[in-house]
Amino acid sequence: MHKRFTFVQEDRPAEEWLARFVAGREAARRWYLGDRQAARPAGDALNWHHGGGRGEPPTAAECRAALARHMPELLKGYDRACAMVGDDPLDHCILSHYRPAPEAAGCTLAVWLGDGGPALVRQQDFPLDMVSDRFELTIWSGRRVIGKAQRPWGGLHDGMNDAGLVVTSTFGGAPAQGLGFAVILITRYLLEACSNVKEAVAALRRIPIALSHNVMLLDRTGDFATVYLGPDREPAVTRDRATTNHQETVVWLELAARSLTVERWRAAQAALDDPGTTLASLTARFLEPPIYSRAARSPSVYTAVYRPAEGRVDYLWPGTVRSQGFERFEAGEYVHDFGALTGA
Repeated sequence: MHKRFTFVQEDRPAEEWLARFVAGREAARRWYLGDRQAARPAGDALNWHHGGGRGEPPTAAECRAALARHMPELLKGYDRACAMVGDDPLDHCILSHYRPAPEAAGCTLAVWLGDGGPALVRQQDFPLDMVSDRFELTIWSGRRVIGKAQRPWGGLHDGMNDAGLVVTSTFGGAPAQGLGFAVILITRYLLEACSNVKEAVAALRRIPIALSHNVMLLDRTGDFATVYLGPDREPAVTRDRATTNHQETVVWLELAARSLTVERWRAAQAALDDPGTTLASLTARFLEPPIYSRAARSPSVYTAVYRPAEGRVDYLWPGTVRSQGFERFEAGEYVHDFGALTGA
């Protein structure tokens, strides 16, 4: 299977962004509603009546109020985006990333503090038909951000800002759902509003999250943290240098077996613990099983190596490296042949 990836500089959402949103509107609605799709009434207007249950979708007014309360720095851009897409309340809910439907994907993250560091190595495992093709440099609020975009508005799987903060995340391995935001918008917020790990941790302590996620942070000084988040637990700030798809313990046994979360964590941790490991050999380990996945349901889409002190990130596929940075960001595209993937 082939997939095309693009590298684009887009200072802030404008006409090209709107065209992408319109083209992907139905997919965005499926992402946001999930099995709540039946709650979507016919016609252009929403008229949801509910008592606040976790499985029921919120109103557009509730979404905007939640964003204003928890991430007010994003509100101006959110209102602009809502005005661009029109009056459909469902679109406004989607843009807020507030209370999305559940989804789970596998990733492996590791912090490197040795020669060539500090660096954060990140493997993104995700269904190829769902992951966006877009790596981007944006300047929403005067701060430059490089990251792997995931629609519909501002979402980032991982990224780095020009203050030297790196933010990445992975599914945390618990089935809990709650009244919070998608992690991909929280990642965007941290990169827009925070300059270092200390500020990002403080923000993560107060922002409600919709699902279970592990967020790994690194800044140019070498400070780092792995924060275990979930709608049913208090945030746990740790110094764990590797994380996959479980938190302190494995609680979702079926997912753990399917995603090889324990096996991937052990492989990453063993590489970090080996005194002979270098940043290059750690990165190479991420391109080998069990960390590198060939499973059709959630293959390894790309590997990223963030170097915040240099303002540089390397995006890797087996045999290919594309380097981007704040001093030199090159627009273009790359088509990767994933070959024949395994399993259903």
